[in-house]
Amino acid sequence: MGLILALIMGGIMGWLASKVMNRDAQMGIFWNVVVGCIGSVLGRFLFGGLIGGGSLRADAFDPLTLLTSFLGAVVLLAIVNLVQRGRAR
Repeated sequence: MGLILALIMGGIMGWLASKVMNRDAQMGIFWNVVVGCIGSVLGRFLFGGLIGGGSLRADAFDPLTLLTSFLGAVVLLAIVNLVQRGRAR
């Protein structure tokens, strides 16, 4: 059950990050889930010591976990934009 919740919450975080970074038109549901899940790991690595929060699999509804996964997904999309377009936005 934890894996299903992690995929759902990862998809939501990836979708929100794609809205913020103006990438929603290029991304489908699959890529939203991938960006959200990878962004969660990245956010936990980058911001976990600062903000706190756990993993999406264990603490899917913790506000700090959601914040770190959202920030990680935004950072991941900014990196993708830099590589593809040469600019962050």
